[in-house]
Amino acid sequence: MEKVEIQIDIEERRRRAVEYFIQGYNCAQSVLLAYTDVFDLDSELAKRIGGSFGGGMGRLREVCGAVTGMFAILGLHYSAVNPDEKAVKTANYAAVQRTAKAFKDQFGTINCRELLGIKRQKESYVPSDRTAAYYATRPCARFVGEAAAIVGRELQAGQLL
Repeated sequence: MEKVEIQIDIEERRRRAVEYFIQGYNCAQSVLLAYTDVFDLDSELAKRIGGSFGGGMGRLREVCGAVTGMFAILGLHYSAVNPDEKAVKTANYAAVQRTAKAFKDQFGTINCRELLGIKRQKESYVPSDRTAAYYATRPCARFVGEAAAIVGRELQAGQLL
């Protein structure tokens, strides 16, 4: 494993992620799209990969999509392409736990339902319309921006690969 140093403009990545979210992409897609160039990932593929993870995993309101986007980026960075690469898997899981903790320390949870203060939700798979009222009442852009910043700091830390 070698030490890899990545230069990330954290505020630029935060801005990109929020812009993608405001364009209508879900939380996971927005964070993932903010980093496609770092990993030479096709943006259309990133949109497809992240498409199921909005609304806390397909609107189940479980793990926040922004957090899932962070984890997808970490999977690209700590790529254990061989099942026997225990050191890389370990580094990946450690990074997932560090970034989840950073998000949780800031917002109290990584759970979509809790972040949005939803007590009970009528089961629905229909995404919310992205209206001015939606953006005015939802804190999701803040979560997306912070997730992009947290994962950027993780990448910039130059962890061992």
